[in-house]
Amino acid sequence: MRPWTSSTWRRAAAVGVTAVCLWYAPIAMTELWSYARPGAPAPGEWLLAHTVSPRYVHDALATRVAPYRHSLVPMIVHSVLGGLLMLLGPAQLLTAARRRARLHRTLGILFAVTVYASMAGAGLYLARTAPRDAFSGPAFWIVLATILVGTVLSVTFGILAAVGHLPDLHQRWMLLCYGFLLTAPLLRLEWGALPAVLPGLSMAEINRVAIMHLGSLVVFGALLASRARDHRDGIEGLGRSWAPLPVTVLAHLAGAAALVWVARALAAHGTAGNRLLVAYLVPYAVAYGVMATVARRAARAGRVWAREEWRIHLTGLCLAPVFSAGAVAVLQHSLGIGRFTALTAGVAIGCGITAFGATLVVSLRLLYAREVRRRAVPTTRAVPRVTTAVP
Repeated sequence: MRPWTSSTWRRAAAVGVTAVCLWYAPIAMTELWSYARPGAPAPGEWLLAHTVSPRYVHDALATRVAPYRHSLVPMIVHSVLGGLLMLLGPAQLLTAARRRARLHRTLGILFAVTVYASMAGAGLYLARTAPRDAFSGPAFWIVLATILVGTVLSVTFGILAAVGHLPDLHQRWMLLCYGFLLTAPLLRLEWGALPAVLPGLSMAEINRVAIMHLGSLVVFGALLASRARDHRDGIEGLGRSWAPLPVTVLAHLAGAAALVWVARALAAHGTAGNRLLVAYLVPYAVAYGVMATVARRAARAGRVWAREEWRIHLTGLCLAPVFSAGAVAVLQHSLGIGRFTALTAGVAIGCGITAFGATLVVSLRLLYAREVRRRAVPTTRAVPRVTTAVP
């Protein structure tokens, strides 16, 4: 039996992402029809009711009528355009892989405009909806707002990189942007799958479990995709590492201390807290194990740039619990929410925000290397020709 190569894994991942997007696109586009016109087709609700139970779906959506109808038009715009983005994303990946530059550029403009319009609809909904009225409460409202900001900033940086003829940066930001967008279909998958693992929980409770790791999963997937498409062992002008051993050691120590604090804080809330803690720790441990392993392998193989990028993101991952611990008090006092809610929200957004920061550092790292190369190019000035008169 032929072993799976890295190209086979990349192809399988692309097929899997495409399948999820194609599955979710019609669900997203029709998700809010029933709120505008009762009895309208709702394939997502039908599928979830047959996967789990009709009661499970009814109890969750019964409380959504008033908040959604209050901002129905922006929400419909957001969901319909969100379904379109599920189709445009795989198309963009395919055109990039096939090097269809003109088609990729045209679809990219459509993708960016659709992202801005879809996120504008989501922003209006969030602005008109009090955090306590959001599905699953204030924690989910905070997560949605964070994803919205991350998506808009990512696509904006991706556009700026494309305009500046920086394809490696453009690729990283657009993959991160699409990773944030993929939280929507992945959340629906968890609505259907987690009740089998955690029976008896409502969809709102399942939702709180899912948000504890969705952010870390999508940014980790975006990182894997970025690294799979970057085959450079080194980059001219890279210079010294921006994540040297003392920095990584300090990040590990601070992260370990913050992780212990987060674990104790969540465990203090009994069964519900322990459930959220497991949902957070397992994906976190997997991401850490993969990043640490490949960073070490890249260092041994002398792949300087690969080691540098993995180290920067590993440092960001270590600092995620530090950010989460610091965010708890800020969220609690600024939004006037309970301690457990602030803790849930702070932990849920930590990995996504620090991964965004790590991508920003990687971008600055590449720009710095380009500037070093530019300054190293010798400038030749025209030397005036001197002629000597012959007597």
